[in-house]
Amino acid sequence: MDEMTLAVVGLDHPNSDKARSNRRYDALLCVPGEPVELRPEPDNPHDPHAVAVFGARGVQIGYLTAERAPWIGARIRAGEAAVALFQGMGGNAAFVRIRFGGDAPTLPPAAPRSQIAVAEYADPDGPEWGA
Repeated sequence: MDEMTLAVVGLDHPNSDKARSNRRYDALLCVPGEPVELRPEPDNPHDPHAVAVFGARGVQIGYLTAERAPWIGARIRAGEAAVALFQGMGGNAAFVRIRFGGDAPTLPPAAPRSQIAVAEYADPDGPEWGA
């Protein structure tokens, strides 16, 4: 199976469209499992291997990392069928899941969200508070 998770970086750079759309905002609107589009940008003035990532609403959310973009972009330009889905957010990056061969990738199970215990944030009782 030719399937992998890829980081999407550059979320804090504004897009060059007229609206100067916000990449991070649009990435936060993405739902795990939504389709994303990978677009090689051979005319990109900063990196001819760049691969832009567009969310389901057609707004660019960032780029694949410079380490992975040349390989992924070359495969897409060679005509390999690639299907990509939004996987989630983490830190300063978004993540997409891609599968070559035309079938949809499988998303790994979502990590359980830790629940913050109220006691961790409760103010300590004390006589100065009149408790």
